Amino acid sequence: MSDRSIHASGRHRPPGTALPAPRARRATAWALMSSFFAVALAGCMAGPDFERPAAPNVTGYLADRTELPAAGPADIAQHLQWDAHIDPRWWSAYRSPALDDTVSRAIAGSPTLDTARATLAQSQQAIVVARGGLYPQVDLGASAQRERARVGGKDGASATANLLTVGPTVSYALDLFGGKRREIEAQTALADYQRYALAAAYLTLTGNTVTEALTAATVREQLRAVDDIISVDKHNVELVAIERQVGKAALSDELAARSQLAADLALSPPLEQQLSAADDALAILVGKTPAQWQPPRFDFAMLTLPADVPVALPSAWLRSRPDIGAAEAQLHAASAAIGVATAQLYPNVTLSASWTQAAASMGPLFDAGNGLWTVAAALTAPLFHGGALSAQKRAAVDAFDAQLGVYRQTVLQAFGQVADTLRALQHDADALAAQRTALDTAQASLQLLQESYRVGTASLVDVLQAQRLYAQARLGYAKAKGQRYVDTAQWFAAMGGDAREWAQNDNGREPGPGTPPTAR
Repeated sequence: MSDRSIHASGRHRPPGTALPAPRARRATAWALMSSFFAVALAGCMAGPDFERPAAPNVTGYLADRTELPAAGPADIAQHLQWDAHIDPRWWSAYRSPALDDTVSRAIAGSPTLDTARATLAQSQQAIVVARGGLYPQVDLGASAQRERARVGGKDGASATANLLTVGPTVSYALDLFGGKRREIEAQTALADYQRYALAAAYLTLTGNTVTEALTAATVREQLRAVDDIISVDKHNVELVAIERQVGKAALSDELAARSQLAADLALSPPLEQQLSAADDALAILVGKTPAQWQPPRFDFAMLTLPADVPVALPSAWLRSRPDIGAAEAQLHAASAAIGVATAQLYPNVTLSASWTQAAASMGPLFDAGNGLWTVAAALTAPLFHGGALSAQKRAAVDAFDAQLGVYRQTVLQAFGQVADTLRALQHDADALAAQRTALDTAQASLQLLQESYRVGTASLVDVLQAQRLYAQARLGYAKAKGQRYVDTAQWFAAMGGDAREWAQNDNGREPGPGTPPTAR
């Protein structure tokens, strides 16, 4: 320290000169406050320090060898890419500008994302509130009082007096056992939970939007299949009519052909209803009513099935799933709550100081001689609370154990979802190849029987049977093709879609294609 000190007024004083008594007392008070503040910051932390649960000791998602079979020569073969980065804009793998635009509209206009963002902001403010408990609380108080008192006993005269006071007060609760810091830790974990909830909302929104778009494309493919079936039915009616004109067919044959046409015409209305529902759902997802916005006419002609299917390793995948991150954040908050409950079992020390100017009128209120100050320390130690404090700590431990079970169950369910979706992709390829073979065979058989009926070597019953097989194969192929597109989208969602990366970079807008990955 320098050998010259400075008064509060700014003038120099000679070395060794003592401070005036009021200022010396104030300096002593603030020194004591600073010392206790330093002690509090160095205090211990009650309760356990949180450790992330160990990941399951697995290197894959299925017990047997994981691969995707070929879907036949007419359809794209998919291949697994292990340890691949998942783009937050994973739907761009379908190479459809219309799909990209629709998802961008959903991200920009979704009330669900707005709600999740506001909830996250609220939880972040709760951290600021909790941190405020680590600092001294400074307030300014002022009062004006007028009173009348009797002077000189029972028969004495009365006197009226005024009292004006103004001055700051400082109080500080020492966090000797880390209760406040554990509370901050808990609020921070809850804010992490809300960020993961935002990531989950983003992943759900984008997944549902892509799924509805692919559902619309699937329904249109089925409607196209129905059109093909009806075209075949009409050809059968014309064929029977020609045969009847030359006396080779009976009226019953023509009625049977027309009956088949009518039955197949009834296939369209339910599909049209499914298409309308998918389009309406897309409008809702982008934050519009069906009357305000009509989605593009999604069709497989404007979509490309992703040939490369990215697969994150389980160790990295556990960090990318927002539901697992949310469960871990809740577990962290439960761990910190144990520390909060434990700190309540120990003494609590509160320091306070005040400086008050008091006078009977405004004129002398701020004179140096009218200053009053107090410095106090209060200790509160729990002695008997009927076992409530110990029960609170045990309840916090039980809550942690319960949340640990929730975390483990979340991890297991996530592994199950990935395994199911991976199996679905395998089965989709097999089903599509089988449906394509069935379609080609049924189409060739129908054409052959139609020609045989024309030359009189086959009956109409044979033709109608072949036509029903063709109809089943044509619709089955359309459904299998659409299911493969949808299950691929479900796979990206099951991988997490790297939604946590998006949530870290979220500023209320969709990330661009060049958004750098967040450091892990």
